[in-house]
Order: sequence, then structure tokens, then C-alpha cells
Amino acid sequence: MQKTAEAVCHGAVTVVNAMATGKGAALGINLWTKARVTVTDRTSSFIGRNVTDPKEDTRLMQITAQHVLRKFQAHRNFGAIVETRSNIPVAVGLKSSSAASNAVALATLRALGRKMSDYATVNLAVDASLKAGVTLTGAYDDALACYVGGLAVTDNYHRRILKRYKPRGRARVLIYVPEGKKYTKDVDRKQLRNIAPSIGVAHREALKGNYWLSLTLNGLAYSKALGYDAQPAKQALATGAIAAGLSGKGPAVAAIVPSSKVENVLSVWTSLPGRVVVTSFNYRKAEARSLTS
Repeated sequence: MQKTAEAVCHGAVTVVNAMATGKGAALGINLWTKARVTVTDRTSSFIGRNVTDPKEDTRLMQITAQHVLRKFQAHRNFGAIVETRSNIPVAVGLKSSSAASNAVALATLRALGRKMSDYATVNLAVDASLKAGVTLTGAYDDALACYVGGLAVTDNYHRRILKRYKPRGRARVLIYVPEGKKYTKDVDRKQLRNIAPSIGVAHREALKGNYWLSLTLNGLAYSKALGYDAQPAKQALATGAIAAGLSGKGPAVAAIVPSSKVENVLSVWTSLPGRVVVTSFNYRKAEARSLTS
């Protein structure tokens, strides 16, 4: 047996980071990760390659493919070759791991000729992410927003969807990506204890539909706790952003900006070291296709 499938899953930005409380929220955006998986006859052999950034660790993609095969007891007879390509910056808080594990899980299922519900597929990806150590809470909010799009408010520890929204309006998502990376394993959770009450407030506001307020409150609290300068978010707010704040464990900063104010925010952010990504909300589900019959 040698069957190949490809899947694409989009990225997300943080609305409420769940690391402090276990409850979070995330918003799907139009950045993407593509995974190509070939199921082979090489028993228990799992090979991964990040085509976009070959220096990045491929353990997550290998563990995800293996986890899917184990689900159907197929790991005893098969292995997999996994390749990913992406335009999501890695290790800056833009959910590259969630998008990758989702895409690999979906492509592996397709290559095996198996079908699962969207939420069951997300759970497989979350399990793999926990096993690979790329998340502290399972990042169910991130995985869900990446997989199904829109804005998801969740209880990560219990993997419950509490609310889903489809933000509307002529707004763009601007992302300031400073130089440097930060991996989840480098986060000291003791730093987050003091902000748990504030993050609880942000989460409750998201449940009420005040998710742009939540994004800003969350970003300011985590910037302080993790030692980031909040000035880029404040600059975005001062030049017309509806909301702005740190995404994930950083260092990227996301801003929700009316179309008429995009140039204002860009004029400030493009003067900073690093780069700026301009994208939009995503409402499309992850999807897969077979490349061999």
C-alpha cells in the first residue's frame, strides 16, 4: 500500500490565551498550512519534512500521523511520510502547530481511506499536540479556530465549545511579527498565575460577545506577564485598530483594523524591526483530497 493525500488548514490568532486558566478563544485567519501524507508499507516508519523551514523540528507531524494510524490499529502494518508547507510564521504565537497537526491528521485519514467528524479529527490533532509537548492546555481553542474557521470560545481542559461567532464587517487582520521566536516549552507557567483573574474577565467578555475587548485585555495582560513591550499594540489602537494584543505566547501582535485605517497602522508598524502580515478572517473548514487512487 502506498497512498497519498493532501490537506490544508488555516491559521489563527489569539483572542483569549488559555495558558493561565485553561479557557480560551481564537479567531481563524487566512494564513495556511498544507500537509502531504503518504501511507507506506514500511511498518512503524514515520518520516517528516518541513519544506518551508527545514530546520524546524518535525516531531509533531510524525507523532500526529502515527497517532492517526494507531487509532485504527494500522501502525502495525504501515508507516507514513509527511511533508508540510506553510506561510504561517513558526514559533511566534500564530498557531502554526495547531494548523500543522490538523492538516497532518486530516491528510493521514484521507490517505488511509478513513472518515471522522470534524470534531473527532480536531481531537486527534489535539492529542498529538499534547504528546509532542507543543501545547500546555491542548490548545483546543486554537485547533478548532484553525480547523473550522470563525471565532471559537472554549474550555480547553474539557474540550468543550462554549460559543462560536462569525465576526463581520470590513476589517482586516494585521500581524506584527518581530524578529525572534518563542516556543511553548520555554514558557514558565508560574509567570501566569498573577494574570489568571484578568484572563478570566477577558474570557467572560468573549462569552458575552465582546471579543474585541477580550483580545485587547488578554494581549496587555500576557505582554506584562511574559515580559514583552506592549507598545506595538498600543500604537495600533492609537492609529485606529478596533483591538490589538499579543497572540499566543508571542512575540507576534495581532490587530483588528477597519479597512479605512489599515494604512494608518501600517505606517507605524512598518517602522518597527521585523515584518507585518496583512490578512483577513477565515471561515473555511480544513479540507483534504486524495492524490492517488
